Amino acid sequence: MATLPAVDKPPAAVADPPAARPRTGIRKYWHLYAAISPFYILFLAFGLVPVGFSLFLSFHRWDGLGSMEWAGLAQYQYLLTDSDFWQSIGNTVVIWALATIPMLFIAMVTAVMLNSAVRLKNVYRFAYFLPNVTSIVAVAIIFGSVFSTNFGLVNALLQAVGLDQVAWLNTPWGIKVAIATLMTWQWTGYNAIIFLAGLQTIPGDLYEAARIDGAGPVQTFFRITLPLMRPVLLFVLVVSTVTGLQSFAEPQVLLQTTANESTFSGGPDHAGRTMVLYFFQQTFDNNDFGYGAAVAWGIFLVVVLFSIINWRLVQRRGED
Repeated sequence: MATLPAVDKPPAAVADPPAARPRTGIRKYWHLYAAISPFYILFLAFGLVPVGFSLFLSFHRWDGLGSMEWAGLAQYQYLLTDSDFWQSIGNTVVIWALATIPMLFIAMVTAVMLNSAVRLKNVYRFAYFLPNVTSIVAVAIIFGSVFSTNFGLVNALLQAVGLDQVAWLNTPWGIKVAIATLMTWQWTGYNAIIFLAGLQTIPGDLYEAARIDGAGPVQTFFRITLPLMRPVLLFVLVVSTVTGLQSFAEPQVLLQTTANESTFSGGPDHAGRTMVLYFFQQTFDNNDFGYGAAVAWGIFLVVVLFSIINWRLVQRRGED
């Protein structure tokens, strides 16, 4: 029987290497995430971590050097009955109201005037915005001279019209008026620029149609300008609430020469001691960092509460 020659087996087919998975998400855009990572790292280090530590600290008693002692809710319980803290809330709210109401009115009028100006618009915008970028310490020193009892410009004007002098920086209401005036001067130009940006988004055809229908400037303002400016007004009101309720440098610098206790006492009778000044007084004058942290969280809740109230008021008027 003949033997068949051996036949070599065909070589096995070589399998193709598996295709690489396409990179998605962080793996694909890692270089972009790396480019923006410094912001998040700094925000984590100087934002979230301090906030979390302050919340942790508010449940402890600590003088800044020794060991921490657990206090639980005792700090917050004392905060609710602390008359000095409630006084600081009252001072802050009064100063904020005295500054915000005229500031919004003057800022709106200024924005309308700037919007209708034909020549030198950029010069006017720069002039009105300049107070916002000026050093608040320098401004507070100047306002301290303006409201000085014996040599102040305000009292000189009062005497010129036959009125008596006012001890602005030595009486409770005089202190509040002086601080509110400083804040109004500082923030009016900034808010006027924001209002101006909102006014320039309103189509001119609406005003032209209103003039054809016989509407006057006052009717045009209340029927067209104000309703369409409501989102901008809401933004300005919330920002003014947040900044106004956290006032610190204005009373601290303006009243430091009249305070007998410390630079954080807020002047005679603590009339200018705002919430933030009280926080600094408890933390750095009394070295009570735990209670200072509780005060800081109390300030946060007050600011959030007033921001929500203002937002709801503006929204309700918009619905009406």
